[in-house]
Amino acid sequence: MENQRFPLPPFTMETALQKVQAAEDAWNTKDPEKVSLAYTIDTEWRNRTDFINGREEVKQFLKRKWEKELDYKLKKELWGFKENRMAVRFEYEWHDAAGQWYRSYGNELWEFDENGYMQKRFASINDLAIAETDRKLF
Repeated sequence: MENQRFPLPPFTMETALQKVQAAEDAWNTKDPEKVSLAYTIDTEWRNRTDFINGREEVKQFLKRKWEKELDYKLKKELWGFKENRMAVRFEYEWHDAAGQWYRSYGNELWEFDENGYMQKRFASINDLAIAETDRKLF
């Protein structure tokens, strides 16, 4: 059995905000191993049109993501929560190997198990090409 990953559900406003900030901080490390530890071994994801099952697939997905999305910087915002579920909006900026910058906008639905690990993550994301001078996230 894995340890508990605080804060645990059911969430309060304070603990939901803590969970979102922890996720933002972890994703900004761009460390697939570290990020993957927030998810259950058998986690289920939909990320855009990718369907990802299990922590090992999450690690591989994130490795590919950050090899493509260079100088990635993310900001998350709690949109709502109830018991063990959250809705989060986010935006992040990155550039490709050719130097084109993008701002990606999206929404996520999260579901946590009783030990505070995310067991489901569903993300819808859109990309907007931007000029480097239009960046907001540093």
